[in-house]
Amino acid sequence: MLGVAFFAAFVSLLPQLPGLVGSHGLLPVAPVLDALREQMGPERYRLFPTLLWLGGGDGALTFLAWAGAFFSLLLVLGLWPAPLLLVCWALYLSLATACQDFLGFQWDNLLLETAFLAMFLLGPAERLRRARPTAPHPLALFLLRCLLFKLMFMSGLCKLASHDPTWRNLTALTFHYETQPLPTPLGWWAHQSPLGFQEISVVVMFAIELVVPFAVFLPGRWKRAGFPPLAFLQVVIALTGNYAFFNILTLALALLLLDDDVFRRRGAPVVAAEPPTRRLQRWPRFALLPVAAVYLLLSLVPLSGLLGLGPRTPRLLIAAYQAADPFRTVNGYGLFAVMTTERNEIVLEGSDDGSTWKEYELPYKPGDVTRAPRWVAPHQPRLDWQMWFAALSGLSQNPWLVELHRKLLAGEPAVLSLFARNPFPGRPPRAVRALLYRYRFTDVETRRKTGASWTRELLGAYGPELSPTGEMR
Repeated sequence: MLGVAFFAAFVSLLPQLPGLVGSHGLLPVAPVLDALREQMGPERYRLFPTLLWLGGGDGALTFLAWAGAFFSLLLVLGLWPAPLLLVCWALYLSLATACQDFLGFQWDNLLLETAFLAMFLLGPAERLRRARPTAPHPLALFLLRCLLFKLMFMSGLCKLASHDPTWRNLTALTFHYETQPLPTPLGWWAHQSPLGFQEISVVVMFAIELVVPFAVFLPGRWKRAGFPPLAFLQVVIALTGNYAFFNILTLALALLLLDDDVFRRRGAPVVAAEPPTRRLQRWPRFALLPVAAVYLLLSLVPLSGLLGLGPRTPRLLIAAYQAADPFRTVNGYGLFAVMTTERNEIVLEGSDDGSTWKEYELPYKPGDVTRAPRWVAPHQPRLDWQMWFAALSGLSQNPWLVELHRKLLAGEPAVLSLFARNPFPGRPPRAVRALLYRYRFTDVETRRKTGASWTRELLGAYGPELSPTGEMR
């Protein structure tokens, strides 16, 4: 499942890299590397960890993504998981660092953290294709289960720690399906559910996120009992929202609550694991124990912050956590700590004469009100997602959006490839502007009569108009 998640992540990125961080993209990575090379010494390798230091051109970006997809497939085939996970981890960290704002999502971090810990499950030379594989290392298995606990428990705890009234009065889901970044077709129907059902759903969610994760530390059947509710929550999330490969990753972690007894009871043959006969078949203790100790200690930093114990956390531990932060291998989690109660959307328009304006449609985010929500996961359209976040703040907090205006005025093909269509195929427009709309789901009756899944209301200009000369109005 890790191989599948990595493959989805790399393949999803491939067509988007030129428009996002290529030489003609919105946030070109090459100038960033040049600036860091001029201003910093060896410290730059820690603060900006990427293999692109060996060469940051467009070809290198594409090569890293293709290489990641290839090694991900080898991982799916079960060939030498430990070294393959190391390679996939290094390749994805390189791209995540290079893509800056566009690869800063929690599942990007979760993929890196999971892959790093999973390297230690089997020995460096172990293969899954063997008839009698070596049993997973118990300490590595424990660390991955701790990651599952951290992910789920912090996701529930952050909603209470934020003091958001919609979570506390159980109305959060009356907003969530409508205001989440990319709803699915079933997300539209989930929004139509009655209030009582939505409130019960919040209670069930809190139980799964705050209580069930403790099954990680329980023995036998109690541990196995934690799998069904965790899997149920991930399936519901996947059915109602497009969250890239997040659900695949979380289900992979939840699988670690099961053991061979589950399959034996169902009648499937189980091959007994072969105990390690050589030291090289497992990671030696002197290598794994320090990793486990450092990982568990650093994981306390984000957890203590949510528990209100941040001021009591030793400064040395906080400094160590911050030093490791660029590698995204020990992370904090917490999706939708504060519920977005209104859906504002930025709509980009271009004009040749200043009076007639045509919209630039992104492939998946709301635009045309008659276009229903679509299925897109495990692919993640990064610009669609970033536009959702940009609508939550102003233009000054999103300088890449000004660059997007300029690229549209220049008719840049790499950036235009991120859109569903180009309304100016002949030549670029003479002006570009961004408007802010408030979108809402329609109800069943309105959708039946008009075919529209959304209604929208113009709130005003998101920013000034931009002309090819760089003039803003």
